[in-house]
Amino acid sequence: MAHRDPPGIIAPHIPADAYRRAETTGAPVVIVVHTTDRTGRPLRHYLLPITIAGAGVIGIFGLVAAFLALLDFAVQTAAAIGAAAGPIGVGGITLRLARGKNT
Repeated sequence: MAHRDPPGIIAPHIPADAYRRAETTGAPVVIVVHTTDRTGRPLRHYLLPITIAGAGVIGIFGLVAAFLALLDFAVQTAAAIGAAAGPIGVGGITLRLARGKNT
């Protein structure tokens, strides 16, 4: 009789003498696999919410940075207008945006 290797992926876990004995006698080979149930959720279930939250945080940081850049631009523009135009009056209220050199 020719030698054959045990079939399947579980084959390396069957002792060779038990497999050959079962092969010669025709007895079935019983394989018991012990498994344990997971007690909690796997980490991949938390990946999508964490990714969405991270994208939201990055988006809010970008929004705050854009707002601060816009404020900086507005302040620089107001300072440039104030330095070039002098006092600005609207409806009897006069604002002096920049101090003169002689004042």
